[in-house]
Amino acid sequence: MKITICASMKFAKEIIEVKNILERKGHKVLLPEMAQPFAEGKFSLDSFEGGRTNAEFKKKYDLIRKHFKEVEKGDALLVLNYDRMGIKNYIGGGTFAEMALAYYLKKPIYILNPIPQNLPYTTEMEAMGPIILNGNLDLIKKN
Repeated sequence: MKITICASMKFAKEIIEVKNILERKGHKVLLPEMAQPFAEGKFSLDSFEGGRTNAEFKKKYDLIRKHFKEVEKGDALLVLNYDRMGIKNYIGGGTFAEMALAYYLKKPIYILNPIPQNLPYTTEMEAMGPIILNGNLDLIKKN
């Protein structure tokens, strides 16, 4: 199966680790364009090239639209959600938007850990009917 991974770039190293695991299991994996450079430390959320803000960086490189295209190409979406900013199993706005696109395109949505509670969009995530993996990537079946 062709799986598109979505997550905060704060989890870039985990994205690469999960990509490698999934590829060993026979899946093809699509990543956010900047996952590898972030994992290698070439970029960080705190220091973008030329002092650009996160929004300016995403806009300059058209990262949102580019990853939407990866969501469209994939057979399924995998959301990697870990604790961040004091929120258990954090899912940010960008990842939520990618989930909404996958839902609209009728693609299965897998979430690594349970849906975070008390976010403004928790109800919408629940309504999308994602498959919660509870940390077990073996629950993703090959087509």
